[in-house]
Amino acid sequence: MTGKLCIVLSALLVGCGLSLVNAQYQARHLLIDLERAQALSRQLDIDWAQLQLDQSTLGKHERIESIARRDLSMTPLTAARTQYLTEGE
Repeated sequence: MTGKLCIVLSALLVGCGLSLVNAQYQARHLLIDLERAQALSRQLDIDWAQLQLDQSTLGKHERIESIARRDLSMTPLTAARTQYLTEGE
């Protein structure tokens, strides 16, 4: 009876040990995944800030006006160039 009890308890002890090793292994992998996700989150925050900066730079009125003048040869509208349309009868 005592021999069977020792074998059962030894088997339970080995099972608990393997369960503990498996739990630690999974915890390490979850920690690695968490750190990767946090690094990705930081990189996405940096990219988002850069995109917001680019958007504010590209959308400035002065930049748009200078590109319109330089690349499209556009000039500002003057009163002499304004044409008014009247409704015909």
